[in-house]
Amino acid sequence: MALVFVVIRVLLGLFFVLTGAIKLTDRISPELHAEAVDEFVKFAQVFPLIEEGIEVDPMNYLKAVGWIELIGGFLLAFGLKFMQEVSDIALSIVMMGAIHSLMVLKKPLYMCIPASVCLGLLLLLLYVWRRDKGKQKEE
Repeated sequence: MALVFVVIRVLLGLFFVLTGAIKLTDRISPELHAEAVDEFVKFAQVFPLIEEGIEVDPMNYLKAVGWIELIGGFLLAFGLKFMQEVSDIALSIVMMGAIHSLMVLKKPLYMCIPASVCLGLLLLLLYVWRRDKGKQKEE
């Protein structure tokens, strides 16, 4: 069973590396990069802190999320245990933000599925790590 969670962790990490790289450069897929730019223009308009007067530049927002996904995905897949947990939490927050943005923009529910599945898998990994830590303390 532990092997299943390792495979999930590595594949999910590589997925985030790829999505982060697509957000940062148009060399992988110009179409997907252009789509990400268009989406982040909309996401910047519904950024959760915009009500507090914090303006968000869409390109900086795109780059920040891209770097978080790229580095977080790499650390999730190949980092030390502590780094995996920290990156899991950071990526979970990014996925919550993505779901929030999609819901506020009233996008079709099916568009939330990728972020929801990623968030579910990230939370599952966190649960398994916390459960395993609890078992180690009991022993």
